[in-house]
Amino acid sequence: MDITFKKKKQDLEGELKIKSLDIEHIDEDFQPEIESCALKQKFITISPECVRCNLCVEECPVEAINPSESTKSAKILYNCVKCEICAQTCPVKAVKVIESTSSIDEDVKYHIKDLKIPHRRLRMNEIKVDEDKCKTCNTCIKFCPTEAITVEEDEKAIIDKSLCIGCGACVNVCPEEAITLERDLGPVIKTKELLIDQETCVQCQVCEENCPIDAIKLEGDKVTLNEDKCILCDVCSTKCPVGALKLERLPHES
Repeated sequence: MDITFKKKKQDLEGELKIKSLDIEHIDEDFQPEIESCALKQKFITISPECVRCNLCVEECPVEAINPSESTKSAKILYNCVKCEICAQTCPVKAVKVIESTSSIDEDVKYHIKDLKIPHRRLRMNEIKVDEDKCKTCNTCIKFCPTEAITVEEDEKAIIDKSLCIGCGACVNVCPEEAITLERDLGPVIKTKELLIDQETCVQCQVCEENCPIDAIKLEGDKVTLNEDKCILCDVCSTKCPVGALKLERLPHES
């Protein structure tokens, strides 16, 4: 998805003029003037394609995803820090990272696009169905993204290991806990870099106080970053009051 909407600046000013008439103490001759500006925001959402595997829930470092069930998909919560680990982890690309840019110059422009997020390696090592527990309910078939599961009439579930990707959707939705899975999930891929401008930093400690995983600290008069711990979220860079921290997306991953 890559969509741009446009409207005339004067049309927006006209809309503000109309709305101002409903506000008390605003003179009828009031003429709104809109200055040039720009705002960029990022949103993470989960589409209906969610297969209920809950891998995103397991891998979220700040517990910002409400777990899925057979009757509902997973949901991003208010405390999401936009680290994008969930998007890298989702085996069916159901987690979307959307960037929106709004700008006002001669025209008003709204630009919305899906960011291309790389995916971590996911492999099934072993998967088994306990025939004593399986009740042939067919719930696992409904959510398997590769159609690796079949259930013949009056028979137990059978999993084609050559098709299974190890997502674990069947394990999560099985009401009898009849399926066990061993899988290999690769490391998080580095797609961004946090730049620290020590000269600009005013040692206010806002970054340290707000880091959700304690990866950044003020030591003496310098900001230090534990790169192995840092999840490259949007928190410290957006809260720094002097712009000493900047999160940049690596060119080959954007």
